[in-house]
Amino acid sequence: MKMNISFTEKQQECISEQIKSGDYQNTSELVREALRIHEFCLHKIIEDLRAEIEKGWDAPVSSKSVKDITREKQTARYTAK
Repeated sequence: MKMNISFTEKQQECISEQIKSGDYQNTSELVREALRIHEFCLHKIIEDLRAEIEKGWDAPVSSKSVKDITREKQTARYTAK
């Protein structure tokens, strides 16, 4: 199946550089690889989120409010700098 895809100038330059480097033979090959990487990363993110949700469901009940937790995280972020 053929598709027409529009790229920004910056994306076109990136594609051209990758092809010139010899990493890819043409634009189609590069786009297919980019889609495979995107799909892999998306699945990894979803798996990681599901794992974190499971941890939350399995964790003991907390008496802290969302505001308390948010405040603690913000404080930790500012003190880490």
